[in-house]
Amino acid sequence: MTTPQPTARELDVLSILWRAGSGTVTEVRDQLADSLSYTTVLWVLQTLEQKGYVTHTKEGRSYRYHPVLEPEETGRGALGRILDKIFHGSAEFLLAQLVQDRKLSPAELKRMRALLDEQIEDKKP
Repeated sequence: MTTPQPTARELDVLSILWRAGSGTVTEVRDQLADSLSYTTVLWVLQTLEQKGYVTHTKEGRSYRYHPVLEPEETGRGALGRILDKIFHGSAEFLLAQLVQDRKLSPAELKRMRALLDEQIEDKKP
């Protein structure tokens, strides 16, 4: 059974936990761009825990939430969903969109080229 993909709001919360390493409801709430109620942030964290993305430890009267999955693990699933649903399975279209719409530095583009070259070499018989 696969882990359900996080929603956009859940990704916002996960991003905070990945950067900070952990957080209480109040700490997460204070770092969100949107002004959400305490109970809404708590609900998002509890949902993430049910989905297996976070766990918690008791800290005084509060819970401290910790990410279980690394960003790369979560990103693979989300990127796969975007690739299938938006780009109809075409990694080429996804890459073209990424390269054309972002202001990538020459260094970033060179690293991307090196990754592609490495993949080409790995596929040679």
